[in-house]
Amino acid sequence: MQKIIRIGTRDSQLALWQANKVRKELKELGYESVLVPMKSTGDIVLDKPLYEMGVTGIFTKILDVAMLKGDIDIAVHSLKDVPTVLPEGIIQAAVLRRDDYSDVLIFKGTEEFFGEQNGVIATGSLRRKAMWLNRYPTHTVVGLRGNVNTRLDKLENSDWNGAIFAAAGLYRIGKKPEDAISLSWMIPAPGQGAIMVTCLDNDDYSLDACEQLNHKETEICTTVEREFLNLLEGGCTAPIGALAYIDGKTEEVNFKGVLLKKDGSKKITVNKNAKVGSHEFLAKDCADYVINRGGKELMLEDEEVSANLQTVYSTKKLSELQKETLSNTIGIEDSDFIKIRFNRIPAKVMKNEIENVIITSQNGVESLLNSFTKNEMNFKNIYCVGRRTKKLIENRIGKVTHVAKNAKVLAEYLSKELESKQVTYFCSNVRLDVLPASLKAQNITVNEVEAYKTMLSPIKLDDSVSGVLFYSPSGIESYLKENTTDKVAFCIGETTAVEARKHFKNVEVANLPSVDSVLEMVNTHFTSPS
Repeated sequence: MQKIIRIGTRDSQLALWQANKVRKELKELGYESVLVPMKSTGDIVLDKPLYEMGVTGIFTKILDVAMLKGDIDIAVHSLKDVPTVLPEGIIQAAVLRRDDYSDVLIFKGTEEFFGEQNGVIATGSLRRKAMWLNRYPTHTVVGLRGNVNTRLDKLENSDWNGAIFAAAGLYRIGKKPEDAISLSWMIPAPGQGAIMVTCLDNDDYSLDACEQLNHKETEICTTVEREFLNLLEGGCTAPIGALAYIDGKTEEVNFKGVLLKKDGSKKITVNKNAKVGSHEFLAKDCADYVINRGGKELMLEDEEVSANLQTVYSTKKLSELQKETLSNTIGIEDSDFIKIRFNRIPAKVMKNEIENVIITSQNGVESLLNSFTKNEMNFKNIYCVGRRTKKLIENRIGKVTHVAKNAKVLAEYLSKELESKQVTYFCSNVRLDVLPASLKAQNITVNEVEAYKTMLSPIKLDDSVSGVLFYSPSGIESYLKENTTDKVAFCIGETTAVEARKHFKNVEVANLPSVDSVLEMVNTHFTSPS
């Protein structure tokens, strides 16, 4: 029986368009395939061995992990988003024929702002920002992240003059306006306009299928561009542009590249050619040219500027969109100081109807769903903590009888209102005693079911970190295993702050119990006039 190839893709409109293109081309070759869309943001627990394999790409990580776990057979990416070094075990299986590689400007109103001193342009790309400021040094460039549709909406609802997009991404989903301006002077990102397909190096069936999709000319050009990027060690940390194309008349690979200072005040460009078949050292020659003309020193200048930033650390992984909300004077790093492992809950727990159920976290909900289907969970009354937990329960399990803002308030409510003096509490191996202790003091029997394990996963922070973002008492416990308390503790809520005050002199609490509110508090702390 013929194997059905599982195609991993992000779930944005553009990513799905690209994945469907690959699926269509595979079908024309006689291969059956199915799409496996995945969220590109949200919490995902990565085991340490996978990190050690070099899974680093912001947009590719979740698909790399899925492939290494055996959940998908191939992955489809925008080539410009793929790190120049792939994780061990994953290889480039194909690069499709390249589309338009240019950057375009979608603007509002008239083009008069080009000649004005105070134009405002939006982009989330270091390269686009630096190249724009190099050409228009008096303009302001603001951050803009998200998928194509999100960015278009933000532009529409802003007072910016315009925003920069990749031409290919716009026309693939039918969103390229007729009056968009092609920025022909802007050297694109390495691999821009091309689609890459990856697979496991030992999956001969998928590799054989995908190799038939490969466009050799595009592969040659994008390989040169990505090697140039790799040799300059830029990745996503330096403004680097690269474009290679093959001249059909001369049979030459023509290359042009650029490295800029992040503020656009300096740039180094290079242009070189090499015959196809003799282009092996073209990328190295171009990278050496840039380095010999002060490329390393230029990047070092930016690093020294970055060293003057206020640095904070989040004890929970954040999305790139969340990080973009911070002021550009604040640097942020992150990792999960708490790792969650779901337990297998015994089937006998669900044998009979459970009259009163308590769930105090979203992890509690996910752990139940990991062991049982919605129909297997026979709960009469569900009591929970937090609006987000309530929403998740009602979307996935059933109606919530009562929600409280924290465990203490829920305990007070249940002590007064509960008719039956027995509850089942689906909890972690690490949890606050306030809820069960309060209920037991009111002669309410609490049947605790350990639905998941909360494991501490601390990292030693650099001394330069000024503040730490905490989202739970367990996160503080994990942090204290490796670190000192001479920093500002930014806490998501009062329960977390109570624990923080036992150890930190400077504790701040968000106005609302949300990650966005914590980030807003960090902005206010470090950017407000003293």
